[in-house]
Amino acid sequence: MQSGFPTIASALAGMAEGRVKAADILQACLARIAALNGTLHAVHYLDEAGARATRTTGPLAGIPWGIKDNFDVAGLPCIANSRLRAGRIAATDAPLVTMLRQTGAPLLGKLATWEYGTGTGAEHFDLPNPPARNPWDTARFTGGSSTGAGVAVATGMALFAIGSDTTGSVRLPAAATGCCGVLMTPGVLPMAGGLPNTYSMDRPGPITWTAEDAAIVLDAVLGSHLRAAGSAGAKGLRVAVVRDPGAGLPAANAELAAALEKGISVLAGLGARITDAQLPWPASTCLDAARVIGAAESASIHEEELAKTPELMGAALRDKLLAGMGVSAVDYLAAQRLRCAFTDAMERFWDAHDVVLCFGTLHLPPRLGVEPESSNYTMETMLTPASLAGLPSLVQCTGFSEGGLPLHWQIMTRQGQEVAMFRLAMAFEAATDWRSRRPA
Repeated sequence: MQSGFPTIASALAGMAEGRVKAADILQACLARIAALNGTLHAVHYLDEAGARATRTTGPLAGIPWGIKDNFDVAGLPCIANSRLRAGRIAATDAPLVTMLRQTGAPLLGKLATWEYGTGTGAEHFDLPNPPARNPWDTARFTGGSSTGAGVAVATGMALFAIGSDTTGSVRLPAAATGCCGVLMTPGVLPMAGGLPNTYSMDRPGPITWTAEDAAIVLDAVLGSHLRAAGSAGAKGLRVAVVRDPGAGLPAANAELAAALEKGISVLAGLGARITDAQLPWPASTCLDAARVIGAAESASIHEEELAKTPELMGAALRDKLLAGMGVSAVDYLAAQRLRCAFTDAMERFWDAHDVVLCFGTLHLPPRLGVEPESSNYTMETMLTPASLAGLPSLVQCTGFSEGGLPLHWQIMTRQGQEVAMFRLAMAFEAATDWRSRRPA
């Protein structure tokens, strides 16, 4: 255990060898929450009694975790940071919570989120709970909408967290806080029991400190063998490097771009087959389609609330829903047709490539509440192609800026081919030392 910052892999090994007790790991997480949450605002509801009462058997026994406060956990509040749901207590566990309970992992509680897990990218400081703060620089944004998940993992408040992602809400917080955020093939992890944002694109996903830890969590829940397969290394993988986000988006931050090139050199040295490539369509085109689909579907979900109690909504949610009410059926269907066409084009793309390596967001974590920095961080990304086409996707840390902020890249792969994604991510992780650095 590293000064209260174990990885899941090291914690499990320590418990198996008798060097550390599950109770000690839980106590370390609780101590960090007590010391840091008053400043970082990552945890909305702490369930210490429930965590201490968790059974001590299972593949993740003794591994504390948290979940975004838009998923139901029986007996705990689930207000999704909204006055509209004040006082709501969940009656049952979301299916994914049930699956994770069966692994023996003690659930610490509910983590910070934007209102209803959605918004415009802007922070207005007008919600029931204050926005989470980035532990690398508390004046910085944590990424939305799973705002507390990355913070909790990066600081050792939890060893993993579950968020939800529509166009980046798992991967953006992972990028901003130096963690690993993963999306699986749609349907592999259940979204039921989570407050919907955009029915046709919502996916839950884990945030962990390492890609290996993400594989451990997914293996425990799904009975898969990602950790073992991932250890096969990067040799022979056909890696399509996409440096250019395409028309309509700015070039990536220079330090992100430099880290990408250094990382490519590492992968080439490990035997990966690197080729330059371009996505079939610009990422901005995918963003345009996703924004139409997302706004319309969000408005349809919350139409009654918008009509009856708009004054209870925060500005970001209200603005998004109002925009969605203005989307015509013609525009919505056109966006869905574009989505189908892009998905077909990506299916052909995989004939020549195993994985895509590209940027996630194109910016460093911005100053919290400073516009247009926060909105640009959320919107000017290469994350939406994976969202639109339903591709597995992984964001991981590739180093740090001169100012000490996390850098990252994104790996995408074909549906059902998560093994290739984890092979690349775990090989890079094993060949570099970025996981030894934590926020002060």
